[in-house]
Amino acid sequence: MGFFVYILPNQARTVLYIGVTNDLERRLHEHSQGLGDAGKFTGRYQCNLLIYFESSPDATQAIAREKQLKKWSRAKKEALITALNPGWTPIDLHTWAG
Repeated sequence: MGFFVYILPNQARTVLYIGVTNDLERRLHEHSQGLGDAGKFTGRYQCNLLIYFESSPDATQAIAREKQLKKWSRAKKEALITALNPGWTPIDLHTWAG
């Protein structure tokens, strides 16, 4: 089982949410439905489009990476996203091939 660090923007791309999970599909569902803690920030700011994620072999590394990304400047986060997803196109996990 792997862990994932992911980024969700709102429609206007003015807000970026960074999270970590061991089940990306489940977590995205929770965000989109406003369930539990997952829905507090993302629900308020309508952050529900997956535009970036990376995998990690264990929880400790994933959490460390999440904390690292959260400390980055907005410009650095945008550069990371753009390097791997230039159009900031929402990623559909059901069709994503990597």
